[in-house]
Amino acid sequence: MATSIHDFHDDPRNAGILIWINGALKPRAEATVSVFDSGFVLGDGVWEGLRVVGGHPVFLDAHLDRLFEGAKAIALDIGLDRAGLTRAIYDTLAANGMQDGVHLRLMVTRGVKRTPYQDPRVCIGPATVVIIPEFKIAKPETVNAGLRLFTVHVRRGFPDVQDPKLNSHSKLNCITACIQAYTAGADEALMLDPHGFVATCNSTHFFIVRRGEVWTSSGDYCLGGITRANVLRVCAEAGIVAREKNFSLTEVYSADEAFCTGTFAGVVPVREIDGRAIGDGVPGPMVLRLQQLYRGLVERDVMFRAGERLA
Repeated sequence: MATSIHDFHDDPRNAGILIWINGALKPRAEATVSVFDSGFVLGDGVWEGLRVVGGHPVFLDAHLDRLFEGAKAIALDIGLDRAGLTRAIYDTLAANGMQDGVHLRLMVTRGVKRTPYQDPRVCIGPATVVIIPEFKIAKPETVNAGLRLFTVHVRRGFPDVQDPKLNSHSKLNCITACIQAYTAGADEALMLDPHGFVATCNSTHFFIVRRGEVWTSSGDYCLGGITRANVLRVCAEAGIVAREKNFSLTEVYSADEAFCTGTFAGVVPVREIDGRAIGDGVPGPMVLRLQQLYRGLVERDVMFRAGERLA
């Protein structure tokens, strides 16, 4: 199996982490939910992955916006407001003594059912809310060398089938795409939309660079990525032309540079797609510039959040 952007250095500290479940902090071995939980039975829930820098969850407001938007779309009552979730996140980090090099998974399901059936009305209690923090960083050798992508047959579908804007627990199409990609020896799957244009990757967002312009998909068939949006933001701030548009694999293969974005690893170069080297096969000047600009945006957000906490 190829080394993936999601491969990380195992940290022995994770064996002793405390996990937040509905207001209680549980040791890892005791952090369990019912087999009747909606998330286990049906994948009925929404979630967010957050990176922690300097003791603060980066871009927390945008992540909570997306979480509550998804919950409202599927008529799920989280049972906590934004302030309550924010307190729970900070309490979990404090209980684990976590400051940096941390990735946090916030998960909300519809809760426990009285019988394993899809109708939400058979739920018998409140939502299940779980916060799993782990010491986890992307391997520098993977981030620096770049990723290998493989275009899979699994497509991102129409929103009237399963809306790709929903960051739901139901990720089977992404999982099957991931399986096809790693079976082909790649790190990540490149997925097309129903019309054959490039959409996104199975767990990251995809960009190319052509003649000094940064291109990403129209966004119609992918999750509203937080890092994706922030890359477009730093492009605008720096005067870099960035376009959200349809483009084909032909334009991808001849791109000067390519990269993926995600909360876990930020901006990561792509060196090869479907056996074709992208550009010179090494991180290009635009990717290196965007990595620096994105790190600056992260630092600004951390400073802002630290100021809010002190106020």
